[in-house]
Amino acid sequence: MKKFSEIYHYRTMIASLIKRDLRGRYKGSVLGFAWTFLNPLLQLLVYTMVFSTIMRAGIEDYYLFLFVALIPWIFFSSSLTGGASCIWAQKEMVKKIYFPREVLPISHVTCQLVNMLLSFIIVFAALLISGKGVKVTILCYLIPVILVEYLLAIGIAFISSSLTVYFRDLEHILGIVSMAWQFLTPVMYSVDMVPESVMPIFMLNPMTPIITAYRDVLYYHQAPQLSTLGHAFGLGIVFLLFGWFLFGRLERHFAEEL
Repeated sequence: MKKFSEIYHYRTMIASLIKRDLRGRYKGSVLGFAWTFLNPLLQLLVYTMVFSTIMRAGIEDYYLFLFVALIPWIFFSSSLTGGASCIWAQKEMVKKIYFPREVLPISHVTCQLVNMLLSFIIVFAALLISGKGVKVTILCYLIPVILVEYLLAIGIAFISSSLTVYFRDLEHILGIVSMAWQFLTPVMYSVDMVPESVMPIFMLNPMTPIITAYRDVLYYHQAPQLSTLGHAFGLGIVFLLFGWFLFGRLERHFAEEL
């Protein structure tokens, strides 16, 4: 509880880091903040062309089926890969100033969360323009789903950021891990396509129930099953606690390693 209290007292620092990241992310680029929306749209265009035209996924309104899962995945992937370097990027501050080091991965993940919430504007617009629509009474379920993914992302960022301080190559390896993880998560395909024989192993992936819940709310307009939310929450808490523990053990020698 002492650590939680300390992090809370540094909430102004977290807010400042988030603002700096949001302002500086696309500084100097021609399109600037518009890349927040263009990046997922361009990925959507490529995936839709490949899976609905070339490989023929055979899913109705596939671009919407993909889009409602792609945005949450980008948030998670950015937390994993970008979070790996968040300690190294602030190494001078880590070596010279005292503050709870957890502030850095938390601010990074929260910044990615803000980007995801802004991208949801495009998701809702696509749903309305396509005629698929949005069921307002079901949207309330989106809040716990986002919260669960946020907790999972923080846990993942704790793990990747602390380990990368000691193993710099991990920053590059995580790019490959993220790509493989995406194909093992039902982002580009339906969970119904997974063979029953491997389903128990497949469900150990913490992003599987989270993506399923997003799709239930936004694509199928139905409340996620309680078992899905419980499964997602349980895995999210496990990763958060493990990441918190690992980060706490490794942060003692950050200054020396940096």
